[in-house]
Amino acid sequence: MRRLFWLALGASAGVLIFRKLSQAAQRMTPQGIASSLGSALSDLAAAIGEFAGEVRGAMADHEVALREAARLDSAGVGDVSPLAPRTAGSHSAD
Repeated sequence: MRRLFWLALGASAGVLIFRKLSQAAQRMTPQGIASSLGSALSDLAAAIGEFAGEVRGAMADHEVALREAARLDSAGVGDVSPLAPRTAGSHSAD
């Protein structure tokens, strides 16, 4: 009974090792390398997209804070912004 247990354990370990080696060998083929490279590039593209979204969100928050600090959004109708273009009628040519 003890020999049967060790035989089964050895056979199971052999099958497990064989499968792991087969998977490793498949990953080293050109198709396996292309597959892993493709998934890595896909993950990288997703991470870059997520990062860009976070940057855009932070930029929008910062722009709101800057506009509030410069009081650009609360300007009245008669107020003139220093960045507003001058009209032709505001200059005198005399």
